[in-house]
Amino acid sequence: MRPTCSSRSSAGCRSSRSTHVWPLHTTARAGCHSDDSTPSPTPSTSLRTGLPRAFRAIGSSFRRPSEGAFSGPGLRRDEALTRHGARYNPRMTALNEDQRAILATVRRFVDEEVRLRAAALDAQQNPEDCFSWELVEQAHALGIRTMTLDEQWGGLGLDSLTTSMVVEELATGDMGFAVVMAQTFKIAQLMQKAFSDEQRARILPAIAANPRSVLAIGMSEPGNGSDKHTNQPVPFATYATRTSGGWIVNGLKHFISNGNRASHYLVMVQTDRAKTMANGSTCFLLERGHPGFTIGRVHDKMGERLANNAELVFQDCLIPDANVVGDVNRGSEVFAKFSPQSNAYAGATVLGVAVTLQRKAIDWAKVRVQGGKPLIEHDGIRAQLAEMRMLIDASRAYIHRAAWLADHPQSGWDATLGSLPKAMAAQAAWQIAQWTMEIHGGHGYMKEFGVEKLVRDAAAFLHSDGVNRTLFLKAANAMFR
Repeated sequence: MRPTCSSRSSAGCRSSRSTHVWPLHTTARAGCHSDDSTPSPTPSTSLRTGLPRAFRAIGSSFRRPSEGAFSGPGLRRDEALTRHGARYNPRMTALNEDQRAILATVRRFVDEEVRLRAAALDAQQNPEDCFSWELVEQAHALGIRTMTLDEQWGGLGLDSLTTSMVVEELATGDMGFAVVMAQTFKIAQLMQKAFSDEQRARILPAIAANPRSVLAIGMSEPGNGSDKHTNQPVPFATYATRTSGGWIVNGLKHFISNGNRASHYLVMVQTDRAKTMANGSTCFLLERGHPGFTIGRVHDKMGERLANNAELVFQDCLIPDANVVGDVNRGSEVFAKFSPQSNAYAGATVLGVAVTLQRKAIDWAKVRVQGGKPLIEHDGIRAQLAEMRMLIDASRAYIHRAAWLADHPQSGWDATLGSLPKAMAAQAAWQIAQWTMEIHGGHGYMKEFGVEKLVRDAAAFLHSDGVNRTLFLKAANAMFR
């Protein structure tokens, strides 16, 4: 695929109003490649040279409000936040010209690259073979991989609402690849919020420069992960003991997205074993290959296979004080900066699967004849397709509200938005998956029709990024504390 896209000529682009080209990032700079092989060649592209003026300024127009610019169309940030205690305004979700151009380019990348490779990668027996460095490098060449890094670190500082739209588009091609990117997007945002100035200067340029830099965060463990939302919270089993100049970490994390692929990791570790994970844990920064830190087994998953999940193993791993993120024993405060974007992007990921399922259901209903007429002419099927549309649109609105408010918390953020949008989208996708299988009849159960892969993918987010029941409990705790 070529690294530029005219949305007027792109196959599969729904918008014909924009003629901008994209990629959106600077030419890849020399950097370390922290994995097992040398990156394949990627197009050399410059962000600022030769692009329309709208894209030469795109970094400032989409910068998150904390960086000094309001991301919604038509209003300056100071106007939006001072009008009678402004609250979330659905009008702000309307696409502007730059967003349409970005999404058109992402859509072309999905149509021409991601979707065409997804089935073959998904079918690999070894879960590690399902991952594609080539797709990651192409995402880098197009500016996708680094788009949530601020301009000073080599990215665009894209706002969370637009990012959630990009995640949904990626997931219409494949959920697993969308997860690889979404994890990188939101962890990059977290690093910029939580890092010290020294950590930002040391780490973020390296992430931007390396075409293979994807990111991971280590929370879940074999014995716990959701416990902090229960009435009997426990500490993390992975623990650190103080030593001269740092901490010695021992333990095991599992189910970690990008766990065997990441260049950089944020890991939650218990530093006060007499307390719970909420008030006795600390966030540590690790780079791939750090002494005492190794990758365990890669989990063989039912769906979402283009994203690898793996164990992180710590054996007398000495982490220097310079790699403590935030304050000691206050890791939960770091994680609190992560969940707003995390839940919105997780919801957008599974929503992309729902969108693809509905498209398949509609396409099949148009050509499959039963009772002397296409299925789509049967009232029951038509009503079911309309209900799919309702679930998709309602989930998208909820996700967009959460994503926008993640950047504008003073305009009406509440803690349930860090839990419920993903749960809603996951339930919607699972319902749509079942209906799509029913509409396809026996064909829906056969691999060659592609529905069964989407069913497997939809099932993943009933559990991934927080089990739905746990997320409901988390929201209830926020509502009734």
